[in-house]
Amino acid sequence: MSFRSAIRPDEAGFASNRAAYDAMADLLRARLAQVTQGGSAAHVARHLARGKLLVRDRIDRLCDPGTAFLELSSLAAWDQYDNEVPGAGIVTGLGIVQGRPVAIIANDATVKGGSFFHETVKKHARAQEIAANLRLPCLYLVDCGGAYLPEQDRVFPDRDHFGNAFWRQCRMSASGLAQIALVFGGCTAGGAYIPALADQVIMVEGQARIHLGGPSIVKVAVNEDVDGETLGGALMHTTVSGVSDHRVQTEAEGLALLRRLVAELPNPRAGWQAPGLPVPPALDASDIPGIISADPKRPYDAREIMARLVDASDLSEFKPEWGVSAVCVFASIHGCPVGIIGNNGALVSDAALKAAHFIQICDQRRIPLIFLHNITGFMVGVEAERGGIAKDSAKMVYAMANARVPKLSVIIGGSYGAGNYGMCGRGFRPDFLFAWPSAKLATMSADIAANVMLELRRSNLKHPPTQDELDKIEAQVRAQYAAQSDPYYATSRLWDDGMILPEQTRDVLGLCLSLLASRPEDAQFAPVYRM
Repeated sequence: MSFRSAIRPDEAGFASNRAAYDAMADLLRARLAQVTQGGSAAHVARHLARGKLLVRDRIDRLCDPGTAFLELSSLAAWDQYDNEVPGAGIVTGLGIVQGRPVAIIANDATVKGGSFFHETVKKHARAQEIAANLRLPCLYLVDCGGAYLPEQDRVFPDRDHFGNAFWRQCRMSASGLAQIALVFGGCTAGGAYIPALADQVIMVEGQARIHLGGPSIVKVAVNEDVDGETLGGALMHTTVSGVSDHRVQTEAEGLALLRRLVAELPNPRAGWQAPGLPVPPALDASDIPGIISADPKRPYDAREIMARLVDASDLSEFKPEWGVSAVCVFASIHGCPVGIIGNNGALVSDAALKAAHFIQICDQRRIPLIFLHNITGFMVGVEAERGGIAKDSAKMVYAMANARVPKLSVIIGGSYGAGNYGMCGRGFRPDFLFAWPSAKLATMSADIAANVMLELRRSNLKHPPTQDELDKIEAQVRAQYAAQSDPYYATSRLWDDGMILPEQTRDVLGLCLSLLASRPEDAQFAPVYRM
């Protein structure tokens, strides 16, 4: 039955909500526009003067005309490094090349010469993780200065630092996933291993260089005087060392060759049943900013959001009169069947059990799961604890963690504490996780955190606090939680796969689902049965 909305756009509250959300949306658009400009104007001009294409122009030419490119984590490193490392100096995402989905990892040489910062490594490795999970070829558009040396202790030595990206590249190649690199510029030190570990390498003559140590390092290390082209240019590596497989004269020629190599790849993906035909929602997603309350303490019905994302706005709700704070519906997005879980308040025991049951049904029927986060957490208090909220919430977490079907999360409001875990937060490896500008991510709200810290301080009987001290603690805690729960703080640190607008969500989810739908099943996991 098609959902009938109770929303009236002519009401005053709708207009004020929309105005508040439009301001947030304008801020997001402005920040996205800022980071997609790349490095400084001077660095961009120098890059273009060398006859080189900008990173997103390279991606546009690589992908099939008229197809979508899903860029990931565009605001990585936002508000860090004095905002001099837009996008963490790298563009990652999923696109279509020669009719097949691929992962693309492209350095932006206008940003610190394409060097790797801490967030660059995380963004690079996350794209590889997605590629491995979806069984996609990885295409590397390399223009990389290696590790940013002042950040070496945050880039080089640890398990998940730069070496982790090389480990993933080796493992994906061994598993049959093609790794192809097109080198546009300098690849020094660790950056040299990105093409060196690839299955096939293309180098642009006169621009591309691959060397473990550049001319200055060679001079210091072995007292040899050599120019970069002789040391590691395309001609040498293609005709002498064999590091490169193909040499091209221009970037356009290299991109055309890369498309040809992709067309020749065997398909490593086993198909699932094709989805049905897509039907637009009956309700308009542009209403969502007016529905979401400008005051995060005021609730709104999760079904109003769901109905504006799914085909025909048709929601088949699971257990609609039981566990009502968990909203579980069967629906379709762009023709793909999905199970969606949202929240209308904190999850009590019956809501957690309902969600666990729903997850297991979706897993049994091979229906992808979508989690829309707007949750304060699981219920607390004497009644909740005696009712078994700890074990019942654990059942939901267990069911979610072991579900074999694709899982996607969108943080649309608050995502606090164990509620983030139960709703498939980052720690539970959703296949994709996106956030709206209204997202808030923290262990708890600022109000609760402040109260907790104040109570802890008041409990010190040996040194009772003054009111000034309590006021200072409250101000500090509120300031900390306000800053650290901000969605830009989260996306800057790669806690999500990018911020998106509500009206983009249906298409972003549809694109992700189309990729996930043909992922082979993982036979090593046993089925999860109803608890």
